[in-house]
Amino acid sequence: MGCSNCASGVPKGCKSNGACLSGGCEKLEVYDWLSNVSMPNGYSQYDIVEVRFKNSRKEFFRNTKKLSLHVGDVLVVDAEKGFDIGVVSVVGELARIQVEKKAPKQSLKEIKKIRGIANQKEIDQWVKARSLEKEVMYKSRTLAVNLGLEMKISDVEYQADVSKATFFYTANGRVDFRQLIKDLAAEFKVRIEMRQIGARQESAKLGGIGSCGRELCCSTWLTDFRSVSTSAARYQQLSLNPQKLAGQCGKLKCCLNYELDSYLDALKTFPKSSTKLKTEKGRAVHIKTDVFKQEMWYGYEDDISLGLFSLKPNRVREIIRLNKEGKKPKDLKGFLEVEETKELDYTNVVGQDSLTRFEHAFKKRKKKRKNVKRKG
Repeated sequence: MGCSNCASGVPKGCKSNGACLSGGCEKLEVYDWLSNVSMPNGYSQYDIVEVRFKNSRKEFFRNTKKLSLHVGDVLVVDAEKGFDIGVVSVVGELARIQVEKKAPKQSLKEIKKIRGIANQKEIDQWVKARSLEKEVMYKSRTLAVNLGLEMKISDVEYQADVSKATFFYTANGRVDFRQLIKDLAAEFKVRIEMRQIGARQESAKLGGIGSCGRELCCSTWLTDFRSVSTSAARYQQLSLNPQKLAGQCGKLKCCLNYELDSYLDALKTFPKSSTKLKTEKGRAVHIKTDVFKQEMWYGYEDDISLGLFSLKPNRVREIIRLNKEGKKPKDLKGFLEVEETKELDYTNVVGQDSLTRFEHAFKKRKKKRKNVKRKG
């Protein structure tokens, strides 16, 4: 049976029905690189822990009862008008770093408390609540279509005590779902909360395989969604094709930002592409830049049929310097760097014979056959 806590549906082999204490098959798993560091004498452990719920939702809770908690423990925590169940993802000093990074202005009074470690009865109730979510999502979509609402309900999350259901939806504009909330409450007999999410958050919840062949970054390790602009593709000399640049969410791929800083640093060593090179044959404009080969391609503005010329950055700077001095080179061909071709001083390196080594034998056989036919 698949681990019901990670919502992947992939068999993991633990057969713990979502209550495994290893935490090894969860989404957005966190490696505690401070786990082997012992605490100083007289220094108590940080009393706030990070708890992971369905998909990528994480919250901070206070360990007021001084429980000995470890990553992967299943906890019962306070929730709105009830309780919820989650899995510990970060403890100790790493949790302190996470709090300072994600919720620096959150006061201790606002942080909810941990009730205790979940027992088997509470875990069974939690698993039962999770099993209801799929059917509820399909029925809620039908109700939304019947009301003519332009929205897409992408996920449903039940509270562990089955007293509340949160519906995550995407929509292009504002949606009046007051009647939908009444219908959902009457149908499922629980408190309803509607939460709008973006296209990137929807892809993170649903998951999938990207064009690179790996699982989506947003559903495995990416926690923040930074804005991605088309300028990132321009700096990396990529084709501005929406079908190639867009991910499964329909937005620009997040991975366009991964190597952007490296390209920006490399482009600082190149002359400005907006500068036109003046020659006696005419002005040459910049066409493209190959960052890896350290080449800049130029073509004549008036007659592009003369072809493109690959110049090294230092040669381009030399032409710009001449232009500033009021001089014009004859053409761009004189600035091309021709690679010297070295003659090979070896033959038959891997022991291969000539492809024509049998041709003379075939010719002799053909001549013999012709002579025999003539005599016959």
